[in-house]
Amino acid sequence: CQAFEGDGAGVRDPAAAFCRFKYMKPLLVLSFLILFFASVPAMAETTAYDFTLTGIDGKPLPLAQFKGHPVLVVNTASECGYTPQYEGLEELYQAYKDKGLVVLGVPSNDFGAQEPGTAQEIATFCKINYGVTFPLAEKTVVKGSAADAFYVWAGEQAGPEGQPKWNFHKYLIGADGRFIGWFSTQTKPMGPKIKSAVEAALSSTK
Repeated sequence: CQAFEGDGAGVRDPAAAFCRFKYMKPLLVLSFLILFFASVPAMAETTAYDFTLTGIDGKPLPLAQFKGHPVLVVNTASECGYTPQYEGLEELYQAYKDKGLVVLGVPSNDFGAQEPGTAQEIATFCKINYGVTFPLAEKTVVKGSAADAFYVWAGEQAGPEGQPKWNFHKYLIGADGRFIGWFSTQTKPMGPKIKSAVEAALSSTK
């Protein structure tokens, strides 16, 4: 395209105007796309804070109430060989709660039908036998197609190997609600693996 400035009477060549528009068009399209995508909210990442369990008292237990705190979520049972881990979980909670850690027990009857009691029976058992003071959910399905939505999400984050295979499986959630990692039933609450992971999660909140 060649610009033609006219005959001096203020008349411009229509071809020159078209030429300028032709080269400006990609810039206009680009500007439009930038403005469009800037106005579209980014899809929020799903975190643990998007889920709500039911507390042992029957009331909603939104995980969002723990924002800013790492949470160790443990599916528990009262009649299991690993039930004494309640003691270690309470010890862990007492050791780190003032620094921000939350331990959340999630009773489940999924493995060996070893949590047959009512919510009241479970709460009383935990208090009397292990002095549990950390929060408890009501009895919850943690595996299979009927699993609670939080456990579906956590299982996806952990992968097949990291999903609960038995009672006292543990998920560690970061202070930002993101999944950090998992620990098997056999991993002791006050063992070095969990303590080091908890301390790392707590340090990230500073």
